[in-house]
Amino acid sequence: HIDGLRVDAVASMLYLDYSREYGQWRPNEHGGNENPDAVAFLQEMNATVYRRCPGVITIAEESTAWDGVTRPTDHGGLGFGLKWNMGWMHDSLVYVSKDPVHRKYHHHEMTFSMVYAYSENYVLPISHDEAVHGKRSLVSKMPGDWWQQRAGLRAYLGFMWSHPGKQLLFMGQEFAQGSEWSEAHGPDWWLLDAGYGAAADHRGVRDLVRELNTVYHRTPALWQRDTDPSGFQWVVGDAADDNVFAFLRFDEEGTPLLAVSNFSPVVRHHYRLDVPDDVPAWHEVLNTDAARYGGSDVRNPGPVTPGVGPGRGIRLTLPPLATLWLRPVAGVPPTGADKCAGNSPGA
Repeated sequence: HIDGLRVDAVASMLYLDYSREYGQWRPNEHGGNENPDAVAFLQEMNATVYRRCPGVITIAEESTAWDGVTRPTDHGGLGFGLKWNMGWMHDSLVYVSKDPVHRKYHHHEMTFSMVYAYSENYVLPISHDEAVHGKRSLVSKMPGDWWQQRAGLRAYLGFMWSHPGKQLLFMGQEFAQGSEWSEAHGPDWWLLDAGYGAAADHRGVRDLVRELNTVYHRTPALWQRDTDPSGFQWVVGDAADDNVFAFLRFDEEGTPLLAVSNFSPVVRHHYRLDVPDDVPAWHEVLNTDAARYGGSDVRNPGPVTPGVGPGRGIRLTLPPLATLWLRPVAGVPPTGADKCAGNSPGA
């Protein structure tokens, strides 16, 4: 059984002049550079796969702005289930590879993806292309010492899992393999062996990825409205000097999840966030700085309650190089995503 198909280099199929010089290609019958035969083939391939094998998925590694890659074929699209989000991949890796003191100049690299997040159905890819051929593994892209590299990786994974879109992580990155993957011997599983001195460091990242998947699965706000703009709301999108990002995700009932990422190596105490007023208390459901993942264990113990008065907001302690997920305390009525103030970055 095959769960689906990932189709490589779709752009080179769609465009007659892709990676070709003048004189190496001929325009189509309408004088354009599109390849109508390739379009027809991909539409037929996707329509056939989904008709014959319900439940499978097709993914396009397509690097241009071709319209309708994931639009159904009966509406003129190519019919893929998901499209590689090359923009998010490139921009976010540029940001996290910078030293924290320089990240404020690249803040927009982390927020720009929400401008086009709903133009297609996206997968967020940290793929084989990003961990081989001299590009370094994901943890090795992070600046700082070994502790900061692992913390940065954990914060990035928490941000990635809470961002709209599906997640794809190349093997070895889920346990902070420092070297690039090699087809000659595969992942460095020995890094997790008890006899290896830093095994706990690698097991901590592995355990975090397991927990991210577990909490993701039981939190509909992170996936139920993944392709619906009303399922997302910025809380803080312009705190460039702080290296902080915060947003809400909503499920179909309007119940929120609050995701907060601090990409600075300092603890931020009493950090104020304007969240829905009708949520009387929040509690942490995930903290990438937890000791069991190898972090410094800076937490927000107990329920986090808002201050007094209108627009009172909440105040959090933000761990260094970490992502927090918070949900309303059990029994709290849903906030209702119709109270979203919009999808543009802003405090």
